[in-house]
Amino acid sequence: MIKAVIFDLDNTLIDFLRMKKIAVEEAISAMIDAGLSIPKEEASKKLYDIYYKIGLEDPTIFQKFLKEVTGSVDYKKLAYAIVAYRQARTGFLHPYPGVKRTLLKLKEKGLKLAIVTDAPKLKAWLRLVNMKIDDFFDVVVALEDTGRLKPSTMPFKAALKELRVSPKECLMVGDRPDKDIIGAKKMGMKTCFAKYGFEGQSKIVESDYEINDIEELVSLL
Repeated sequence: MIKAVIFDLDNTLIDFLRMKKIAVEEAISAMIDAGLSIPKEEASKKLYDIYYKIGLEDPTIFQKFLKEVTGSVDYKKLAYAIVAYRQARTGFLHPYPGVKRTLLKLKEKGLKLAIVTDAPKLKAWLRLVNMKIDDFFDVVVALEDTGRLKPSTMPFKAALKELRVSPKECLMVGDRPDKDIIGAKKMGMKTCFAKYGFEGQSKIVESDYEINDIEELVSLL
């Protein structure tokens, strides 16, 4: 019997990549408005090349970008980028449709809910609070809690310990088969592939369930 549900955060509860793309485009446009001499398409490619090397959560991405493109960090252009990025991020950071209804119905069923994310702890909490869904969760396990990224079993173990449930009593819901599904399966948990948030071409591991909409979870449980 399932007593708890663990969710990934980005692209499972939040349409994170859509927000990221919009915010990055706004930051690039702002830097160009501030005097950066580079075509927008070329700037976007260079910025994403850096992201893919160092990760989407790097807080100094625009400094690295400006240094690579111009050889130094112009703090006026940097400020333009950061302000534009933050404004766009706040405006477009939303949960997927149906997330709040689903979480409410799961809580009404008496299920414990948790987050296991690779995001840094403060960023995870900022996203949850910004979307006003933080109160739904009994446990939030972020990067600093174990120092390990999924599919390591350590983040899952930490969540299960705090939830006080066994792996067989827990369902993991996530958009990344290579991280969320594999890591949870190693622990002996039930798994649900959030197909709607998947950006890849093909799955690399089978899950117990697949959903095309988060609200489908209610009928599964």
